[in-house]
Amino acid sequence: MNYSDRAKEIFQQEINELQRLSDTINSDFDAVVQTILACKGKLVLMGIGKTGIIAHKIASSLASTGTPAVFVNAAEAMHGDLGIIAPQDIALLVSNSGETSEILNVLAPIRRIGCKLIALTGNPLSPLAKDCDLVLSVHVDREACPLGLAPTSSTTATLVMGDALMVCLMEQRHFKAENFSLYHPGGALGRQLLGKVKNRMSRNVPRVQKDATFRQIVNEVSDKHMGTTFVYDADQPVGIITDGDIRRTIQRFENPDSVRAGDIMSRNYKHVAQDALLTDALQLLDKYNITTLAVTSRDNSDDIIGILSIHHIIDFVN
Repeated sequence: MNYSDRAKEIFQQEINELQRLSDTINSDFDAVVQTILACKGKLVLMGIGKTGIIAHKIASSLASTGTPAVFVNAAEAMHGDLGIIAPQDIALLVSNSGETSEILNVLAPIRRIGCKLIALTGNPLSPLAKDCDLVLSVHVDREACPLGLAPTSSTTATLVMGDALMVCLMEQRHFKAENFSLYHPGGALGRQLLGKVKNRMSRNVPRVQKDATFRQIVNEVSDKHMGTTFVYDADQPVGIITDGDIRRTIQRFENPDSVRAGDIMSRNYKHVAQDALLTDALQLLDKYNITTLAVTSRDNSDDIIGILSIHHIIDFVN
């Protein structure tokens, strides 16, 4: 058997199911988003088994992007964990069949608590769907499993629907990188987002005067190991020269010794404020396809107090 070809078939099967599901999304999705946005409490996701694992992931994604959310195992809910639910909360019950006994058993108690119920199910005509205030269908025609038994396409559909909810909610809440860093203080991603430019920049700024010779330019770029140097007119920065400019100068001029910094510099160098987050600096580097930024004391300032290289950020994250 060619396993790679079979894997591609499975991918395509699940992609086809996702496309069909995408085509069915309607105003029910809008209603769910608006209801969650208006919630004064938290979102409590419930599930069991493999679907419960997906529900747990959705809850974690929501909680880390500005929507208070927790996961409760449906089986444990009937043995005391329902105590986490308050009247101002919303319960999001996840069951592909909509007939899972552990899920159906919590419906009446949650109703008595008084919070709203949303079903995330593959069967919009199921007992679960009929007993909830709102329904999000994640119906798929068939599983990728050849026996039609192991949750495959259905769990993928549920996961993607959860991602769609999460993204729409975080956009409506205007969730920013600064907020994300607050909830992710550990790990490489948290370090990247929490770090500020001033904590990673080098203050050993390469600089030459506008009338510097080509040899002086090359020496400054080589000595500072930044692949670039800023050009000054007295104490005022007026441009930048990169190692690419140096290579082009060598190709263009038979005698580069006659060249001065002002002849080959670019005036529009990119800069970032020292209090900006490293993620902001990364976006600038990526947008302009460059490797270094001038660092200024504040926005819209032209006083260069440091230089930030892509390598400063990579070393920090790693």
